[in-house]
Amino acid sequence: MRKLKLIWDFHGPDANKIAEHHEIHLKEYIQLEKLDISITGFEAVSDVHAIAFLVVDEADMKPIRDALKPHRGQFFSN
Repeated sequence: MRKLKLIWDFHGPDANKIAEHHEIHLKEYIQLEKLDISITGFEAVSDVHAIAFLVVDEADMKPIRDALKPHRGQFFSN
């Protein structure tokens, strides 16, 4: 089964801190909804761009996408 990486982009001098904080909310959502999602994270893309993300099975993506409204997505490979 293919996996998708749902991504939230943050820009500006505090982007990394915001992305790190956003990951906390993603983990809270996973616990609240009792989802079987184990891959989340945040990454600095540059000094002024960072992302938060979670990885879902393609079959489970639509309700999560609709609830959390990521900015974009891409196929995920380990």
